[in-house]
Amino acid sequence: MARIDDLADECTVEAALEVIGGKWKLVILRHLLDGTKRFGELDRALNGVTPRMLTRQLRELEADGLVLRTVYPQVPPKVEYSVTELGESLRTITSLLERWGQDYRERWKDA
Repeated sequence: MARIDDLADECTVEAALEVIGGKWKLVILRHLLDGTKRFGELDRALNGVTPRMLTRQLRELEADGLVLRTVYPQVPPKVEYSVTELGESLRTITSLLERWGQDYRERWKDA
């Protein structure tokens, strides 16, 4: 959270983007808002993301309190990802962005 604490108080949009910015974070959250997923499910759902980048983005989302990583003590290990209550608070934002993206695509199709 130090990177957020260093931002000026009036930079709330910048603080939000620091947490959810990046190419994959909101897309990952959108999939997790549909329900708990394992790494492989997320990997298959996100075209173009490398396993390394997916791992990195999941770790950052977990560190920022948006994603919960649950490890089950079994062989082979089972790991599941789900949204936290804080992550759930982004449901409306992700829905609005998804709708905006659809509208944007339709406008450019017609142009």
